[in-house]
Amino acid sequence: MTREKIASKLPEVKELFNGNEDFLKDLVKKAVQDILESEMSNFLGAENYERTGERRGYRAGYYRRSLRTRIGSIELRVPQDRDGQFKTEIFDRYQRSEKALMCAMMSMYIEGVSTRKVSRVTEELCGTSFSAATVSSLSKKLDESLKNFASRHLEEAYPYLILDARYERVRLNGTVQMQAVLIALGIDWDGRREVLAVELANRESTHSWHEFIVRLKERGLHGVEFVVSDDHCGIRKAVSEVLTEAAWQRCYVHFLRNALNYLPRKADPDCLTELRWIYDRHNIGEAHRDLATWLRKWQDQYPKLCIWVEENIEETLSFYRLPKAHHKHLKSTNMLERLNEEVKRRTLIVRIFPNEESCLRLVRALAVEIHEEWMEATRYLNMDELKEHKKELNMQEKKSDVA
Repeated sequence: MTREKIASKLPEVKELFNGNEDFLKDLVKKAVQDILESEMSNFLGAENYERTGERRGYRAGYYRRSLRTRIGSIELRVPQDRDGQFKTEIFDRYQRSEKALMCAMMSMYIEGVSTRKVSRVTEELCGTSFSAATVSSLSKKLDESLKNFASRHLEEAYPYLILDARYERVRLNGTVQMQAVLIALGIDWDGRREVLAVELANRESTHSWHEFIVRLKERGLHGVEFVVSDDHCGIRKAVSEVLTEAAWQRCYVHFLRNALNYLPRKADPDCLTELRWIYDRHNIGEAHRDLATWLRKWQDQYPKLCIWVEENIEETLSFYRLPKAHHKHLKSTNMLERLNEEVKRRTLIVRIFPNEESCLRLVRALAVEIHEEWMEATRYLNMDELKEHKKELNMQEKKSDVA
């Protein structure tokens, strides 16, 4: 939408806030309606009534459709073209995670594990109460599409792989237990991010991570050169056993958090700040020089920390073997933070999932949405830089062999 169009809409938007208790719903409705109109204009190659040789069709009125959101149901006018070719994905995209959230909350309501508050929120959210048959039908349709995503064959090579896990509360056999949500992201040679897998496990263990990565390989995962994760022993061992050719990077953010265990509560804040600076150097040589300086400065004051850092920090410096432009993206698991934040925001509403299926359904639905956003966005990384970097390293190795 152009700046002029946005400016033209401002008086209408301001009016929504004046004396209208449902201004938020109206605001969402107007925003979504504008997106639909913009989608149709892009599809036809022309604005409404615009004359242009690039036009690919003509409008043919509207049909009405409701979009159920967490602020209530909104009625929309969906544009049509004469040939019936126009199709918007806005309903499927928006409602996929909303359906997963509703399924989880409805399940809680039906199985009698929800509070009165959850029951009230469910009614407000969905507009009505739901039978077990309705929940089953809605879940079945959603689960089928999510299963197809989770089992899809991985055609491309993924030189970069990022692994992490989070925990959710799930009711199992009458008790609430913590379940590990294992997540894998990949970056292909086109520089695009993808959500490769989201699975549940009873806990993070060598076995669960080993099986998780093996299933990825069975689906076609190949070409992995660099893996980023935290220091969980299960991940480390599984990576070393299954992805034998890949280098491993220990997330430096987790490393700095672990460092707090070796410091007194009232430690000098400059100590960790200066340790953090080591990860902003241009190359491994500079990082080692700064590390030596840091150790000399702090070893008398914090000997336990310095011993621990000296023994473990090399695991966090693997990213220096990559092109400089890739350092900030591959020295930590922060790439997963967007997905984790979205999951956390939604699961806080549910709090305790009634079963494993509802938990996996919601997390996967969110993962699919983010995955599709990434696929449509511009390249996340310029992988030509990695190709050139590898060529330079090969040339240096050949010169060393000759010498």
